[in-house]
Amino acid sequence: MTDYCFPRQVRLLNAGDYQSVFNDTSAKVFAGEFLLLAYKRNDDQTRLGLIVSKKTDKTAVGRNRIKRLVRESFRHHKLTTTGLDIVFLARNGIKDIDNKSLRPRLDKAWSQLAKKAKNPSQMKKRSHSKQK
Repeated sequence: MTDYCFPRQVRLLNAGDYQSVFNDTSAKVFAGEFLLLAYKRNDDQTRLGLIVSKKTDKTAVGRNRIKRLVRESFRHHKLTTTGLDIVFLARNGIKDIDNKSLRPRLDKAWSQLAKKAKNPSQMKKRSHSKQK
């Protein structure tokens, strides 16, 4: 039971954590109605941040449903995605997907992200210079 908890250590907590993922994205998985961005860490800690805005679903119930499903899926797949800071970004149309359809799509996205993380040639290294 303790393997599937979601404590503070596995969450992106502040704006700086999110900004580091957005600025230095190592891998992306685009799945239509959501996007997973990952940043390779120096340790084996895996952390998750969720972005589900009012644009994607106007009701708090709907946004909380999406976040709950993503957290549950992350807990089951966090051992395969070790050493990453991950941001889940919900996009338009995700509110129309039911739970039964969203779970396998999340599972597939986690496995794609783990595959990119294991293969260093697919993980892009970005320089810290500004690109136009």
